[in-house]
Amino acid sequence: MFEKEPPYFVGQVVAIFYQNPTNFYKVLLTRVIETNSPFTEKEIVITGNFGQIQEEENYRFFGQLIEHPKFGMQFNAERYRQEKPTSAEGVIAYLSSDKFPGIGKKTAETIVDLLGEDAIDQINADETVLAKIPGLNSKKREVIVDTIRSSNGMEKIIIGLNDFGFGSRLAYTIYQTYQEETLEVIQENPYRLIEDVENVGFKKADAIAENLGFAADSPGRIQAGILFSLNELCLSEGNTYTLAEPLLRETIKVLEESRSFIIEPDLVAKELLKLIEENKLIEDNHKLYINSLYAAEWGIATSVKRLMENSEKIQYSGHNIKKEIRKMEKRLGIQYGQSQVEAIEEALISPLFILTGGPGTGKTTVLNGIVNLFAELNGLSLEIEDYHDKIFPILLAAPTGRAAKRMNESTGLPSSTIHRLLGLNGQEKPSAELSDRELEGGLLIVDEMSMVDTWLANQLLRAVPQNMQVIFVGDKDQLPSVGPGQVLHDLIHAKQIPSRELTEIYRQDDGSSIISLAHAIKEGKLPADFTKNKKDRSFFQCNTYQIEPVIRQVVERAKDKGFTAQDIQVLAPMYRGPAGIDALNKMMQEIFNPNPSGRRKEVKFNDKNYRIGDKVLQLVNYPEMNVFNGDMGEITGINLSKETEDKVDEIVIQFDANEVVYKRNEWIKITLAYCCSIHKSQGSEFKMVILPMVQNYHRMLRRDLLYTAITRSSELLILCGEPNAFEESVSKSSATRLTTLAERLLGDELLPRESNAEPVGIKEATAIETKTSTNDADSTQLSLIEDKKEPKNYKLTIEMIQSNAIDPMIGMEGIVPHN
Repeated sequence: MFEKEPPYFVGQVVAIFYQNPTNFYKVLLTRVIETNSPFTEKEIVITGNFGQIQEEENYRFFGQLIEHPKFGMQFNAERYRQEKPTSAEGVIAYLSSDKFPGIGKKTAETIVDLLGEDAIDQINADETVLAKIPGLNSKKREVIVDTIRSSNGMEKIIIGLNDFGFGSRLAYTIYQTYQEETLEVIQENPYRLIEDVENVGFKKADAIAENLGFAADSPGRIQAGILFSLNELCLSEGNTYTLAEPLLRETIKVLEESRSFIIEPDLVAKELLKLIEENKLIEDNHKLYINSLYAAEWGIATSVKRLMENSEKIQYSGHNIKKEIRKMEKRLGIQYGQSQVEAIEEALISPLFILTGGPGTGKTTVLNGIVNLFAELNGLSLEIEDYHDKIFPILLAAPTGRAAKRMNESTGLPSSTIHRLLGLNGQEKPSAELSDRELEGGLLIVDEMSMVDTWLANQLLRAVPQNMQVIFVGDKDQLPSVGPGQVLHDLIHAKQIPSRELTEIYRQDDGSSIISLAHAIKEGKLPADFTKNKKDRSFFQCNTYQIEPVIRQVVERAKDKGFTAQDIQVLAPMYRGPAGIDALNKMMQEIFNPNPSGRRKEVKFNDKNYRIGDKVLQLVNYPEMNVFNGDMGEITGINLSKETEDKVDEIVIQFDANEVVYKRNEWIKITLAYCCSIHKSQGSEFKMVILPMVQNYHRMLRRDLLYTAITRSSELLILCGEPNAFEESVSKSSATRLTTLAERLLGDELLPRESNAEPVGIKEATAIETKTSTNDADSTQLSLIEDKKEPKNYKLTIEMIQSNAIDPMIGMEGIVPHN
């Protein structure tokens, strides 16, 4: 009934065998003073992440005993603290030790006599207490204060975070975020950790808050729950806003699951209104937004309207575009279809243009035509050497490195990721200097636009100067962006930008059936011969537990025929389970890069073994090294800690022509890539795609997911799984995301609320109703009710503007921010 005390060791650090300066990981030889474990030896090796550990000092370590297969019994410390001297003799010994040069035993005894056993705490809190010590000059006082505080700076913070329940690795991350103010920040508002530090969720922050005395119904806790729930509801579903009722329900769920305390809906509603008033979240027409997403949607709409004002400025006097296209056909030896001619012509005369189409419809052919004719009509050369140090006039960009590389290969022109083009350091929210940065050139073409989320689209369009033409290219039936929004879909739906969808199939090489299959799926049906083997695709019927052996046989046979790991890509919707990405990666690694003897150099991280020759995937943007989310590379080197200058394990990865070194604390950025998620494969093509699909994938059975996976294959497609899983995928279209970008684009005027201003346009939120259903006592709803109309008042006041009683742009018809 009493909670068992966790295992601990109190001991003196004899030696530091190993330490990694990048993540505080250390291996300590410790002389045992006290323990509650069955360990009976006099010394033990203790491992973990520690701050400024001092040899010959005493520490208390909490964690678990483990049996290391090579080094025997060790203690893995999860948290620790320095053992302070617990008696007058201990304090005297401490102050007269070598750590305090010039302070002898007599001086130490005098300090303890006058200040007591808590002398160290007193000195740390107020150094002037040393002034009362006779015979202690200013130099010696400085030595004592500096030594105590150097030991109690970062070390005190790390240990303080340990006491809050953070492991030392996460404690180090938190310290890096707040530095010397760490403990003060947490004590003032522990909920800041949720937003500022990765891997800290609401429950963790709330547990700290509870220990610090934050009441379960305190305004700060409820507001933190609202903001956390708003982020979860938006980001998990890809929405840019949510509504009051689901936010209320989710907030109550989050708060009550974290602590056993009933939260009244009216309390949540009250704090929600406060957050709106304080502009910590945005309410607009009963929709609730994360501030940055609200601003980003308005930013996109504003930029589109600004750029579309150029429609009358683009003229090619003396040129008949259709005739110029026919001349280009002869020059390039190409015969364009009618829809392709119309697309090229409209793209050249539009300030903004959207080109969409499925596989085989000739998007690349049309793009090359646009690039060539744009250069000719503007008297430009497409030879990079002709520009020397000047800016190349045509910019090509894509969301991922692989998609950018494909643009380069198909056009012969330089291309880059959008992040690199904008100079973003892996962030969608750049510094103030980058926010005002403008691109240079005459034409910008962005491929794989369906992958671009709301934040990134806003940054991109903000950087487009008034005289630059922009062409967005994509496949509207593919998966939407991983981040919030459905920008390409909304731009097309609003019909404010000229667009063309290529539907006629031009690429049907050697009777290829993959393209026709993709177009059938796009239309919501499977062809009658779906399960029949074709020249370029096959189907193997099997259940969840047969997926791994079936794929193994296919891959082994393909390997025997000369296919490499780079040629074959297995795609799966989920990570866990017998048919998941993790299990399939392990199996594929043993086929393409085995290590049966264990003699080859390899390293282990997060249950994965990495070896030279492994195919790996980049999981996050790393623009400093020109590597981006979704890029695939190959491990070309492994340097163990004993071989490196700073004694840290390293993995060397080759991404095309770019070689990048990853230290151990950066390995979280990569994973094996023999099998990857369908989302991560966007923007790439592979010679052979193997796609399992079974009922165990549940909610991941969707048409856009299946369509995206199939269109990744350029030559061969191997389908395996349950036919009804494929049928269900085709029948289920993905739910449209909650966004308001199309509304912004269709609006006559743009009136975004400034993020640092008081809310304007709030028509609701003066009363809260809690409705309890007779059938369900837990059913609650937040009702937002408009103010009752007051008699007309013709005196203009700030209050009238803020309550939207009068148009804040009165008298400014036709004026926009750009003017």
